[in-house]
Amino acid sequence: MQYTRLGNSGLIVSRLAFGVMTFGHDQGPLGAVWKTGQEEANALVQRSLDAGINFFDTADGYAGGQSELMLGKALGARRKDVILSTKIGFRTGTPLTQTGASMRHIVNSAEECLKRLGTDYVDLLSIHRYDAYTSFEESARALDQLVSRGLVRYVGFSNFSAWQAAKFLGIQNARGYAPLVAAQMYYSLVGRDLEHEVVPFCQDAGIGIVVWSPLASGFLSGRYTKQDPTGGKGRLAEFDILHIDKEKGYDLIGKLRDMASRATVAQIALAWLLAKPYVSTILLGASKLTQLEDNLGAANVVLTAKEVAELDAFTAPTPLYPNWFQTFASDATVRDALEATKK
Repeated sequence: MQYTRLGNSGLIVSRLAFGVMTFGHDQGPLGAVWKTGQEEANALVQRSLDAGINFFDTADGYAGGQSELMLGKALGARRKDVILSTKIGFRTGTPLTQTGASMRHIVNSAEECLKRLGTDYVDLLSIHRYDAYTSFEESARALDQLVSRGLVRYVGFSNFSAWQAAKFLGIQNARGYAPLVAAQMYYSLVGRDLEHEVVPFCQDAGIGIVVWSPLASGFLSGRYTKQDPTGGKGRLAEFDILHIDKEKGYDLIGKLRDMASRATVAQIALAWLLAKPYVSTILLGASKLTQLEDNLGAANVVLTAKEVAELDAFTAPTPLYPNWFQTFASDATVRDALEATKK
């Protein structure tokens, strides 16, 4: 297992982590995600620990809190040995107050998370989504109070835009509050939007990126094809929230298969993420030991610089304004153009 710091913090995390969104049971579309019982959860957590994983992530919104309960039970006495991360902000009940990032909801949610997880503190608490109805100052103050009380060690965000996270961090720095150290964000070979603004911001601010859905809900496992777009009725057949250009994705799968002489398609997709220095850790998600075993193999796959460059070029996101203009108008570009006119 590989280990690194979470951003500029002193927290050491395994580069492969385990996300337990699959723990629990539910009806409807989310039944395709929340489908793991306690016995299976125990086995998955134990295998993760055996592999050297020390970072486990959940959220109070997963399966109505079942995910946190099951993770706490599965860790048991090993809780003290791991980095425990959870998230708050999605609706946890029908009353209007049971959602968002208000002082009330953040504090109440964190206290309830601790009860379900069976612990006195969590190592990382992140706001799960942007709340348009609560000021960042209020949310930042709530997180800081949890740190001051010893209930939380570090704080982070998930699914914020770069400007939102930058404003939030600016308030924390100005007030002397505990700062953001982690950004839990979607990132994969078929979803590279993060590179436009969030990655540069995190690099500048020293914030570690925690990747969720690194295989794009299983699409990059190679299970889904033009001939069988449902993957034999896999998760994406019922729960498909990611914006994926499926046609380009199928072409990418073909390329990954061509590169897969020494690894599986999924392992290469994960190894590409591990090659990115700004990625601190990658959340593996699995409901079966066979899935987890395959994903763990990515720790032993090191892509060459040429292979990384090929995948970078093959999946390059469309440049956005003003990013492309700033590149075009950089002093180096203009200098090179002037030099070219002299020849």
